[in-house]
Formats: sequence, structure tokens, C-alpha cells
Amino acid sequence: MTFNQPQQLKTIADIINAKYIGPEDFPVLGTNEIHMVKAGEIVFVNHPKYYDKALNSAATIILIDKEVECPVGKVLLVSDDPFRDFNKINTHFTRISNFREELHDLEVGDGTFIHPSVTIGNEVRIGKNCHIFPNVVIGDRTVIGDNVVIQANTVLGGDAFYYRKLNGNFDRLISVGNVIIENNVEIGNGCTIDRGVTDPTIIGEGSILDNQIQIGHDTIIGKRCLIASQTGIAGCCIIEDEVTIWGQVGMASGVRIEKGTVLLAKTGINRNLKKGTYFGPIAEEFRDYLRKEVKIKNLK
Repeated sequence: MTFNQPQQLKTIADIINAKYIGPEDFPVLGTNEIHMVKAGEIVFVNHPKYYDKALNSAATIILIDKEVECPVGKVLLVSDDPFRDFNKINTHFTRISNFREELHDLEVGDGTFIHPSVTIGNEVRIGKNCHIFPNVVIGDRTVIGDNVVIQANTVLGGDAFYYRKLNGNFDRLISVGNVIIENNVEIGNGCTIDRGVTDPTIIGEGSILDNQIQIGHDTIIGKRCLIASQTGIAGCCIIEDEVTIWGQVGMASGVRIEKGTVLLAKTGINRNLKKGTYFGPIAEEFRDYLRKEVKIKNLK
């Protein structure tokens, strides 16, 4: 999430009542998750196992639960609960309405048809010549390009599935990102595309999604991808351009799929994949899978 205008370290520390280590006027541009954080942004860490990863990330402001040695060129915000205070910072700078307030500020391009049953949140932008079918739900801050088709009962901009265990219960990391649907995208019936926690979830230009597909938070789908029904893609994945994903593929969080890859039906993805054709409960090159199957049959 990028703030509307740059903030200073002391200002952020005052918002969450935290100790800061570094110049009080150190610039703070926004917040982000560890997977995609950039210079000028805050990342949070609340477990020693991940201290080094956070401190050595691109983040220049680290919200942390213990005072540690700070790398050169970076600053610390020391908090007794970084997860809580990350939420506090995000919601301080982003209004969370969740359809309780109709502020709207809606923009719709020429030639776009929106069925009367569609529910639209606040600060939504919809381009030209779109067709949005019955019972679609479009969450706050969603951006939809030109010539987009969204079939019935699809939800854009639901909350991210991101929790921690706290006192025997689950505590949500509040989503302040959004969804961006680029030009010439078609989305089938009953799909769910979660908004990013801090960044956009993006469906790239010309991509086609079948029915009943789940796309997790902060995931980026490239241009001209083809995704078949009942595919589930977890958060923070990067699917490069022209990837084909067949039905019931399941993908773990944070993986990257190289341009032009084909994932055959029911393939399970637990790691980054180079360009190729893959199959199996733990993805392997399709030809290797077939050779293995032949060997197993010959053992009988």
C-alpha cells in the first residue's frame, strides 16, 4: 500500500505508540508484505526465525517485536505486537467500509452494461464496453479495464485468507489492497478473486478464466493466460504471460510459473516452475511422469 503522501518515521511511530530507531524524519512511503516489499515501505516481523529475512529485505522500515542491530540505511519501529500495529497503520491510511457505507465515487466507461443486481463498493473504476452479469460483487477500490466480461456470481475483492493464531483463536491481517482487472479479460461464473493485503491482485490483459476459480491475495496473473475451472491459486503467486492451467490445479503460495508453461489437470504446484508441461500431485515434467508410469507397469 502506498500512502497518498509520504510520511515520516516519527509520525508512524506516534500512530502505533512504538519506539523508533533512526532519524525521526526518515521517509515512509507505504507498507507491504515481505514477498513484494520495496524501498521506502514498512514490513513487519514478529518471530526470530524471520528477523534476517525482514532486515535484509528491500524494506527500509522494519516493524519488529525486539530491538536488534539495524542495517545501514534502514530504521526500526519496535512494537510489542507488530501484526496488530501493521493492521493499525494500514487501516489508519485506508478506509475499510466492507459495504457498510455507500460512499461510491464510481466511474463507469461508455458502453458498459452492469446488471441491476450487481453490488459495487466504493472508489471503483470500470472501463468501456464491459459486460457485468447478475449478482457479481465488486469490492472497494477495484479497477476494471475496457472490454471486460464478468459472468454471474463472481466476487472481486474479498478479504485475503491471512491469519495468525492468537490466544487460541484466529486473528485476521486486514486487507487494504485491491483487485485490478486489465483490458480484454473474461472471468467465468462463480469465481473469487481476493484483494491484496497491501498490493493489488492483478489479472493481466487478455487472460480468460473459466468458472469456479479461486485467486488468492496479491497474486499476479500475466497476459493471455488461460485458466480452467476449479483451479485454486494461493496468495502472492506470479503466473507469467501465456500460461495455460487446466482444471483442478492447486498452487501453493509464493510460487512463480514461467511464461508459456502448461499445467495439466489436477497438477499440484509446490515450487517455482521453468517453462514446460507438468503433471502429477507434485508437479513433474509430463514426459518424466509418463516414463515413470511405464517403469512401474513393467515391474508388475
